[in-house]
Amino acid sequence: MRRTFFLLLLCLGLAAAQDTFDKVDKIVAIGDVHGKYTELVAQLQLAGLIDAKNQWIGGKTNLVQTGDILDRGPESRKVMDLLMSLEEQAKKAGGRVHSLMGNHEAMNVYGDLRYVDAGEWSAFATKDSTKLLDAFWNQSIERGTIPKGYPRMIWNQDHPPGWVEHRMAFQAEGKYGKWIREKNAIVRINDNLFLHGGISPKYASVSIKQINEEIRAALRDFTKLEAGMALVEDGPLWYRGLAEGADTHAHLNTVLATHKVSRIILGHTPQLKGVGTQYAGKVILIDTGVAYGGFPEYLVIQNGKIQAVNSTGSRSIP
Repeated sequence: MRRTFFLLLLCLGLAAAQDTFDKVDKIVAIGDVHGKYTELVAQLQLAGLIDAKNQWIGGKTNLVQTGDILDRGPESRKVMDLLMSLEEQAKKAGGRVHSLMGNHEAMNVYGDLRYVDAGEWSAFATKDSTKLLDAFWNQSIERGTIPKGYPRMIWNQDHPPGWVEHRMAFQAEGKYGKWIREKNAIVRINDNLFLHGGISPKYASVSIKQINEEIRAALRDFTKLEAGMALVEDGPLWYRGLAEGADTHAHLNTVLATHKVSRIILGHTPQLKGVGTQYAGKVILIDTGVAYGGFPEYLVIQNGKIQAVNSTGSRSIP
């Protein structure tokens, strides 16, 4: 009985870490959201993935969101709650929602909060926020992490109501912290490779499994962050060389061959006029800059065709 239970747990663990998927008939890919809940809902409804009540109707479609649902915008919490709900609904229908890790998800986990919008703090505020902030202030003074005599007024500017609740929710056992730490940074679906930033020459021959495991490990143990994939500029969450066309074709071909794919689909680098491409369409860029007033578009891959879709129509990607 104990052996059976152990094997069940092992299988569940392997299923949670799955990062390659084959024979998927339809893929919809959406880039950076940055707290723009209304815009995300509009795209999901236009794609026929959710109904007017935000319930999954996409059947066996695989939805890929390439990271950066957090920061810059005010409704990141609503975005996370929606994607968490859709993950379960899609799975029951035979589809999948792949919420990939971007650099801003990682930043919120390890505490780099430079880009958190004021509306995000407010979304976590409760009737106990003032008491929690007072307790955290006093505790920090006692531990010496805040110098004696440091003005509380200045400290308050970086610790608004909701700050403590936000940080609790992003801890290892917090609702959102636990969810993010389980995410993949990179997945292969059919002959398409999806991730947030890009693959630099340093990691050109590193496997999908190794990338995902190393980044997840660093977000569970912050001592592994320094100089690791999750933090460095040429890591998969941050790298822009492929998106900017700065890499050689030889490097791109190495990446494609390593992962046995035909193309790489990236977020992270805004394309304000809609979905963009590099390297004759072998690299597709789907961060359409909704946080900066860009033109909302998403990608559909089905029946051997790749299309960029928006509210006015669609166009083929080579």
